[in-house]
Amino acid sequence: MSETRIFARLKADHDRHRDLLDRIDATQGDSPERAELFETFRVEVTAHAAAEEMSLYATMLGKPDLRDEAQHSVSEHKEVEDMLTELYEMDFGSTGWLTRFRTMKERYLHHIDEEEEEMFPEAEKGLSEERKKELIAIFEKEKPKEKAKAAEEEPSSDDERE
Repeated sequence: MSETRIFARLKADHDRHRDLLDRIDATQGDSPERAELFETFRVEVTAHAAAEEMSLYATMLGKPDLRDEAQHSVSEHKEVEDMLTELYEMDFGSTGWLTRFRTMKERYLHHIDEEEEEMFPEAEKGLSEERKKELIAIFEKEKPKEKAKAAEEEPSSDDERE
């Protein structure tokens, strides 16, 4: 159904993220598998969040009845991004890493469940068919660019970005 294509696309990413989170959680210590899966997740989620903000959230921020939900989700993206940076900088073999990872996993799963159960249905009602088509086009155009950018950049807590 074309009217839900943007939301189906975002949910498909979320499903991929859930799978990666479970696979990372099943790894042991400072293994190459943990490092590779974590990097895949970090790049994927960073790109997804940026493209989602440029498409759906940008539109929602312009609609008074959807603005609060969009602002809440943007702040959750920032929280997860900060946790990913922290995890990236930690020793992957430490027990502290797995504990922090599981906290981030819980926060991220809460975020995407909230999007899918509350935000997407609300946004879908408030957007025209034409706007939904524009949003999927923006998302599909921006995500590969953001993925390349996220893969190039090394996350750092020294980075003072706003």
